[in-house]
Amino acid sequence: MVRGIEKCDIFIDDKDRHSFLDRLSTLLIKTNTACLAWVLMTNHLHLLLRPQRVKLSSFMRRLLTGYAVTFNKRHHRVGHLFQNRYKSIVCEEEPYLLELVRYIHLNPLRAGLVDDVEDLLGYPWSGHCVLMGRRQLNGQATMEVLSYFGETPKMAMSRYESFVKDAAPGRQGDAHEIMRFSASFSIWGARC
Repeated sequence: MVRGIEKCDIFIDDKDRHSFLDRLSTLLIKTNTACLAWVLMTNHLHLLLRPQRVKLSSFMRRLLTGYAVTFNKRHHRVGHLFQNRYKSIVCEEEPYLLELVRYIHLNPLRAGLVDDVEDLLGYPWSGHCVLMGRRQLNGQATMEVLSYFGETPKMAMSRYESFVKDAAPGRQGDAHEIMRFSASFSIWGARC
Protein backbone atom coordinates (compact mmCIF):
# COMPACT_ATOMS: atom_id res chain seq x y z
CA MET A 1 0.00 0.00 0.00
CA VAL A 2 1.19 3.50 -0.82
CA ARG A 3 -0.43 6.71 0.42
CA GLY A 4 0.01 10.33 -0.64
CA ILE A 5 1.97 12.55 1.72
CA GLU A 6 -0.36 14.17 4.26
CA LYS A 7 -3.11 12.11 2.57
CA CYS A 8 -2.93 14.34 -0.53
CA ASP A 9 -4.16 13.10 -3.88
CA ILE A 10 -1.65 11.11 -5.90
CA PHE A 11 -3.95 10.91 -8.93
CA ILE A 12 -5.51 14.20 -10.05
CA ASP A 13 -7.05 12.92 -13.28
CA ASP A 14 -7.20 9.97 -15.67
CA LYS A 15 -3.98 11.05 -17.38
CA ASP A 16 -2.17 10.48 -14.05
CA ARG A 17 -3.82 7.08 -13.68
CA HIS A 18 -2.88 6.05 -17.21
CA SER A 19 0.68 7.24 -16.62
CA PHE A 20 0.95 5.15 -13.47
CA LEU A 21 -0.56 2.04 -15.09
CA ASP A 22 1.70 2.33 -18.14
CA ARG A 23 4.72 2.51 -15.85
CA LEU A 24 3.43 -0.38 -13.72
CA SER A 25 2.74 -2.58 -16.75
CA THR A 26 6.15 -1.90 -18.27
CA LEU A 27 7.94 -2.74 -15.02
CA LEU A 28 5.88 -5.89 -14.44
CA ILE A 29 6.94 -7.25 -17.82
CA LYS A 30 10.54 -6.00 -17.68
CA THR A 31 11.17 -7.45 -14.20
CA ASN A 32 9.01 -10.58 -14.51
CA THR A 33 6.97 -9.48 -11.48
CA ALA A 34 3.48 -10.94 -11.11
CA CYS A 35 0.68 -8.55 -10.21
CA LEU A 36 -2.24 -10.46 -8.72
CA ALA A 37 -4.39 -7.49 -7.67
CA TRP A 38 -4.30 -3.70 -7.79
CA VAL A 39 -6.46 -0.65 -7.28
CA LEU A 40 -5.86 3.07 -7.73
CA MET A 41 -7.77 5.29 -5.34
CA THR A 42 -7.54 9.07 -5.12
CA ASN A 43 -4.92 9.38 -2.40
CA HIS A 44 -3.56 5.83 -2.18
CA LEU A 45 -3.09 2.60 -4.07
CA HIS A 46 -2.82 -1.11 -3.34
CA LEU A 47 -0.71 -3.65 -5.20
CA LEU A 48 -0.43 -7.40 -4.63
CA LEU A 49 2.91 -8.32 -6.22
CA ARG A 50 5.15 -11.37 -6.42
CA PRO A 51 8.65 -10.42 -7.58
CA GLN A 52 10.64 -13.02 -9.51
CA ARG A 53 13.93 -11.46 -10.66
CA VAL A 54 14.20 -8.24 -8.68
CA LYS A 55 13.61 -7.40 -5.06
CA LEU A 56 10.31 -5.77 -4.18
CA SER A 57 12.17 -2.72 -2.83
CA SER A 58 13.90 -2.18 -6.18
CA PHE A 59 10.65 -2.61 -8.10
CA MET A 60 8.78 -0.17 -5.87
CA ARG A 61 11.58 2.40 -5.93
CA ARG A 62 11.58 2.40 -9.74
CA LEU A 63 7.78 2.55 -9.92
CA LEU A 64 7.17 5.22 -7.31
CA THR A 65 10.15 7.47 -8.01
CA GLY A 66 9.45 7.49 -11.72
CA TYR A 67 5.79 8.25 -11.18
CA ALA A 68 6.50 10.99 -8.62
CA VAL A 69 8.91 12.75 -10.99
CA THR A 70 6.35 12.62 -13.82
CA PHE A 71 3.51 13.74 -11.52
CA ASN A 72 5.53 16.66 -10.09
CA LYS A 73 6.56 17.91 -13.54
CA ARG A 74 3.04 17.63 -14.91
CA HIS A 75 1.43 19.42 -11.96
CA HIS A 76 4.21 21.98 -11.41
CA ARG A 77 5.01 20.86 -7.90
CA VAL A 78 8.13 19.90 -5.94
CA GLY A 79 8.80 17.65 -3.01
CA HIS A 80 7.69 14.25 -1.87
CA LEU A 81 4.51 12.77 -3.28
CA PHE A 82 4.29 9.65 -1.13
CA GLN A 83 4.03 9.38 2.64
CA ASN A 84 6.91 7.34 4.01
CA ARG A 85 7.93 4.05 2.43
CA TYR A 86 5.28 1.76 0.99
CA LYS A 87 3.68 -0.65 3.46
CA SER A 88 4.19 -4.33 2.66
CA ILE A 89 3.13 -7.62 4.17
CA VAL A 90 4.18 -11.16 3.28
CA CYS A 91 1.46 -13.49 2.02
CA GLU A 92 2.29 -17.20 2.13
CA GLU A 93 -1.04 -19.01 2.33
CA GLU A 94 -3.60 -19.38 -0.43
CA PRO A 95 -6.76 -18.42 1.49
CA TYR A 96 -5.08 -15.21 2.62
CA LEU A 97 -3.95 -14.54 -0.94
CA LEU A 98 -7.53 -14.76 -2.17
CA GLU A 99 -8.76 -12.58 0.69
CA LEU A 100 -6.18 -9.94 -0.26
CA VAL A 101 -7.28 -10.01 -3.89
CA ARG A 102 -10.88 -9.51 -2.80
CA TYR A 103 -10.03 -6.83 -0.21
CA ILE A 104 -7.99 -4.82 -2.71
CA HIS A 105 -10.61 -5.01 -5.44
CA LEU A 106 -13.46 -3.99 -3.11
CA ASN A 107 -11.72 -0.72 -2.12
CA PRO A 108 -13.68 1.49 -4.58
CA LEU A 109 -16.97 0.17 -3.19
CA ARG A 110 -15.95 0.67 0.45
CA ALA A 111 -14.80 4.22 -0.40
CA GLY A 112 -18.06 5.08 -2.16
CA LEU A 113 -16.45 5.54 -5.60
CA VAL A 114 -18.94 3.01 -6.97
CA ASP A 115 -22.43 2.23 -5.69
CA ASP A 116 -22.44 -1.57 -5.80
CA VAL A 117 -20.52 -4.64 -6.97
CA GLU A 118 -22.05 -4.40 -10.43
CA ASP A 119 -20.67 -0.85 -10.78
CA LEU A 120 -17.26 -2.20 -9.79
CA LEU A 121 -17.13 -3.86 -13.23
CA GLY A 122 -17.04 -0.40 -14.79
CA TYR A 123 -14.38 1.02 -12.45
CA PRO A 124 -11.36 1.08 -14.80
CA TRP A 125 -8.73 1.66 -12.11
CA SER A 126 -8.81 -1.78 -10.54
CA GLY A 127 -7.60 -5.26 -11.39
CA HIS A 128 -11.17 -6.48 -10.81
CA CYS A 129 -12.29 -5.30 -14.24
CA VAL A 130 -9.22 -6.98 -15.75
CA LEU A 131 -10.09 -10.29 -14.08
CA MET A 132 -13.64 -9.91 -15.38
CA GLY A 133 -12.42 -9.31 -18.94
CA ARG A 134 -13.51 -5.64 -19.11
CA ARG A 135 -10.03 -4.20 -19.68
CA GLN A 136 -6.44 -5.34 -19.99
CA LEU A 137 -3.27 -4.64 -18.04
CA ASN A 138 -0.23 -6.32 -19.53
CA GLY A 139 1.62 -8.02 -16.71
CA GLN A 140 -1.40 -8.72 -14.52
CA ALA A 141 -1.48 -12.42 -13.60
CA THR A 142 -5.12 -12.79 -14.60
CA MET A 143 -5.12 -16.48 -15.42
CA GLU A 144 -3.21 -17.34 -12.25
CA VAL A 145 -5.84 -15.72 -10.06
CA LEU A 146 -8.76 -17.10 -12.07
CA SER A 147 -7.27 -20.61 -11.93
CA TYR A 148 -8.24 -20.74 -8.24
CA PHE A 149 -11.90 -20.40 -9.22
CA GLY A 150 -12.39 -22.78 -12.12
CA GLU A 151 -10.95 -24.62 -15.08
CA THR A 152 -12.60 -22.54 -17.79
CA PRO A 153 -12.46 -18.73 -17.98
CA LYS A 154 -16.27 -18.43 -17.93
CA MET A 155 -16.62 -20.64 -14.84
CA ALA A 156 -13.68 -18.97 -13.10
CA MET A 157 -15.02 -15.44 -13.71
CA SER A 158 -18.46 -16.43 -12.42
CA ARG A 159 -17.06 -17.99 -9.25
CA TYR A 160 -14.63 -15.12 -8.71
CA GLU A 161 -17.46 -12.61 -9.08
CA SER A 162 -19.53 -14.53 -6.50
CA PHE A 163 -16.52 -14.63 -4.19
CA VAL A 164 -16.19 -10.84 -4.39
CA LYS A 165 -19.94 -10.28 -3.93
CA ASP A 166 -19.94 -12.43 -0.79
CA ALA A 167 -17.74 -9.89 0.99
CA ALA A 168 -19.19 -6.69 -0.45
CA PRO A 169 -20.08 -4.07 2.16
CA GLY A 170 -23.69 -4.49 3.23
CA ARG A 171 -23.73 -8.22 2.52
CA GLN A 172 -24.12 -10.54 5.48
CA GLY A 173 -22.34 -13.58 4.01
CA ASP A 174 -21.26 -16.37 6.32
CA ALA A 175 -17.55 -15.80 6.97
CA HIS A 176 -16.94 -19.51 7.58
CA GLU A 177 -18.54 -20.39 4.24
CA ILE A 178 -16.40 -17.79 2.49
CA MET A 179 -13.21 -19.18 4.03
CA ARG A 180 -14.26 -22.76 3.21
CA PHE A 181 -14.84 -21.65 -0.40
CA SER A 182 -11.38 -20.06 -0.46
CA ALA A 183 -9.69 -23.10 1.07
CA SER A 184 -11.31 -25.52 -1.38
CA PHE A 185 -9.02 -24.47 -4.23
CA SER A 186 -5.75 -26.29 -4.81
CA ILE A 187 -2.53 -24.49 -4.01
CA TRP A 188 -0.40 -23.96 -7.10
CA GLY A 189 2.59 -22.66 -5.20
CA ALA A 190 1.42 -19.06 -5.37
CA ARG A 191 3.41 -16.87 -3.04
CA CYS A 192 3.38 -13.11 -2.94
